[in-house]
Amino acid sequence: MDTTLDDPLVGQTLDGRYRIDARIAAGGMATVYRAVDTRLDRVLALKVMHPALAADAGFVDRFIREAKSVARLAHPNVVAVFDQGTDGPYTYLAMEYVSGCTLRDVLRERGALQPRAALDILEPVLAALGAAHRAGFVHRDMKPENVLIGDDGRVKVADFGLVRSVDSVTSTTGSVLGTVSYLAPEQIETGGGDTRVDVYACGVVLYEMLTGSKPHSGGTPAQVLYRHLHEDVPPPSAAVPGLPAGLDELVAYAAARDPQLRPADAAALLGLTLDVRARLGDAELDAVPPQARAEARSATEDRTSVIPRPAPVQPVHLTSRLELPERPEARPAEAPPAPRGPRRGTLLVIAGILLALGLGTGVWYINAGQFTKVPNLLGKSEAQARSDLSAAGLGVKRIDRKFSDAFDRGTVMNSDPESGKRIRGNGAVVLTISRGPEVAVVPDLKGRTLDDAKAELAKSNLAPGLVTQAFSQDVPQGSVISTDPAGGQKRSPDTAVAILVSKGRPVQVPNVAGRPLDQARATLQDAGLKVETAADQVNSPFPAGTVANQSVGAGAQASTGDTVTLTVSKGPRQIPVPNVTGQEAEVARRTLEAAGFKVKVERPLISFSTTVDAQSVPGGQSAPEGSTIVLRTKGL
Repeated sequence: MDTTLDDPLVGQTLDGRYRIDARIAAGGMATVYRAVDTRLDRVLALKVMHPALAADAGFVDRFIREAKSVARLAHPNVVAVFDQGTDGPYTYLAMEYVSGCTLRDVLRERGALQPRAALDILEPVLAALGAAHRAGFVHRDMKPENVLIGDDGRVKVADFGLVRSVDSVTSTTGSVLGTVSYLAPEQIETGGGDTRVDVYACGVVLYEMLTGSKPHSGGTPAQVLYRHLHEDVPPPSAAVPGLPAGLDELVAYAAARDPQLRPADAAALLGLTLDVRARLGDAELDAVPPQARAEARSATEDRTSVIPRPAPVQPVHLTSRLELPERPEARPAEAPPAPRGPRRGTLLVIAGILLALGLGTGVWYINAGQFTKVPNLLGKSEAQARSDLSAAGLGVKRIDRKFSDAFDRGTVMNSDPESGKRIRGNGAVVLTISRGPEVAVVPDLKGRTLDDAKAELAKSNLAPGLVTQAFSQDVPQGSVISTDPAGGQKRSPDTAVAILVSKGRPVQVPNVAGRPLDQARATLQDAGLKVETAADQVNSPFPAGTVANQSVGAGAQASTGDTVTLTVSKGPRQIPVPNVTGQEAEVARRTLEAAGFKVKVERPLISFSTTVDAQSVPGGQSAPEGSTIVLRTKGL
């Protein structure tokens, strides 16, 4: 019965921000609503704790812990938490809204899945849990009800309400939290466990996806728990003959009763899953499971339990509006089906379950299981084919490319499934794109501009290769001199063709060093060159304002229009002059030359002394680097 109209929060706005439009689901601890964030104008899910529980600090702490834990994960396969707050008696979480269904809905309506579909769901679940494990958290309540499948095909893990730090205390007064069908043996025995309890649950979920039924069944929770403790999860192929051995091994490894024999965490299990998928062929992945529904499920197995203490409240009855095509009745299950009419004690256990774990019983609705016809894609460009597939709600799995004489290069020559074939909604199609004819002829490109040459190569199903330049007396600058291979030769499509481009006739660069800047610029421009001036000036032997150096040396060859950068001189550097008076003339010469000067020695006509009597620039003063210092020796 739809009780949305009786809910006092529907139509209200919490915290002056979240307008509640409809109730999605209700549990013993909280109710989930579809709401609108009026500040950001986006639809989201609002999880509101029942006011009667808000006074319990333990419940509130757990509620806030869920928000903080999930907010830290920030993973595309985890239902995101946006906000947490309190408005009067209402404590809430603002979460990502996922329009879709749960994996439980799919299993209930369809039974066993094809191996490819099962792995397509398992892998993002493991990616989400792997992120949680590496962040230091364990989910502890993994089950199909907490796997959401969105309208767009995305898979997300929900309800991290049981999340705990890996090293935190996990048992509460002897109670075991979780769902009996997915509890690891160590959870049953001690109430605790690490990341490997999630690995175990994922192994059970994989078994259920492959077979349509749970590995252990029983009339009461105690019977199910006993079998988890004392019986191995059977290989899926025992229930569905023909399943690959690799899937049996994956289930056995993940759901080993001894936690030491399981993968260390979900990330490790994801690696093994990807390896198993890689070893399976398309026929094995797409094998159609027996046309059977999952065996009837006891409510004691499908709900989260707190054992052994049931709570004396009335059970909540929820139904799914998911509408899917009917399938033939199931083959007999190996274990006897659970009774359809649960006893009062069982209902009390269920009620206790709902109270202990709150939300988790709601249905996320989706028009799932639709099949779509692949649109006509032949002859269309890759971009158009992608657009047509997207419009049909389909994706592109991969692109193959093959030669074709019938289809133009770059157009679709085939698809898998073919046009008109039916494919599951949100499925993906393999496109085969034409590479054109298998033989390409190199065009004659001499005299063409580089851009034209590249365009001609593309038309000929060839690729431009290395582009080099050379001077040419007869081919204009910027035009093609030759190609390798030469024009007219045949090559395979997409072969790279090297292009030699003309730099035009060579220009000999004049020497302008030491010339005034304006004169040097005019000389270079007359030669057909462009001139730029460096921003910084430098010291040089040349006078200030003249050219100190040029970027292309004198006598070098350049192309018309090439740029020569000129650096202007600040004049010689001023350096101190050593005092050499009183030294022998040769010693003084070496001293001054080592300091960066030129030296000239003058001697009187009649002199027998070689001692320096005077120098043209006294010692201690500065003179231009490279200038000449005159030394005079003593006379008679």
